[in-house]
Amino acid sequence: MDPNTSKPVLLIALGGNALIQKGQEGSITEQFENLRVPGQQIARLSAEYRIIITHGNGPQVGNLLLQQECCDAVPKLPLEILVAQTEGQIGYMIESTLDQELMALGIDERPLVTLITYVVVDRNDPAFRNPTKPIGPAFPPEKARSLPYPTVATPKGHRRVVASPRPVTIVERREIQRLIDMDFIVICCGGGGIPVIREGRAFNGVDAVIDKDLASVRLAREVGVDIFMIVTDVDGAQIDFGTEKARRLNRLTVKEAARYLAAGHFPEGSMGPKVAAAAEFVRAGGRRAVITSLEKIEAAVSDPSVGTQFTP
Repeated sequence: MDPNTSKPVLLIALGGNALIQKGQEGSITEQFENLRVPGQQIARLSAEYRIIITHGNGPQVGNLLLQQECCDAVPKLPLEILVAQTEGQIGYMIESTLDQELMALGIDERPLVTLITYVVVDRNDPAFRNPTKPIGPAFPPEKARSLPYPTVATPKGHRRVVASPRPVTIVERREIQRLIDMDFIVICCGGGGIPVIREGRAFNGVDAVIDKDLASVRLAREVGVDIFMIVTDVDGAQIDFGTEKARRLNRLTVKEAARYLAAGHFPEGSMGPKVAAAAEFVRAGGRRAVITSLEKIEAAVSDPSVGTQFTP
């Protein structure tokens, strides 16, 4: 047996705070500095695990949309192209940071790769009939009325709204499987991946956004991940979040997760998809799922008291 394939597979789904912290303007310097926190931990973990990294792209794709709104000198690009651009952009930043951290540990030959990833969605997904995902810059009401796409009112103003369909399958799952079997660190499914629908034997991109955590758990199931980790800006899932009764849940069964989701403890736009994804992984037979903070990636792998751990 190849010694690499005996190492368990760890998928780390990085949230937006891995690149941009609250209160920051999101400069490239800030983003590179922020990536050192997960980068150092992932570099150390790579000695014992085969690693897949997925990541969000909300602020980055929002900036590209804002740039488009500010310039009419060049043709506007569709959302699928902007997602692809951020996959390359953020993948480069993660690779570069991780490569430095590996070299600091004396590891000069660990292969890294960023894979532009297609994610198939169902053209009949009900999300296409009822778009709910706000993206991009905010506009005053009078401007929003003249835009060529639907908008929704948010606390910041009117924002473009697109569908957020569920992922059906990861197109490059076989390539990702081969790469992790060769002990590559694979960066993929950035921003949930590029949403595509099947047209005969081909794929066509669509204007939609796939939730990064739901795409990550779909990939985890398809390539046989052992540990599924969602990294966010808090140290685990909490009930009664934002109140004096707030309490982190150290462990959650699949049934408990479903009950808390139904009761509204985990909002759809923040912790909801994370809890749903972690519970889905365990329900489908996955070994371990955990939600934890950026600073505790390494600790959550070895210590079952760190973060929110999911059990059947």
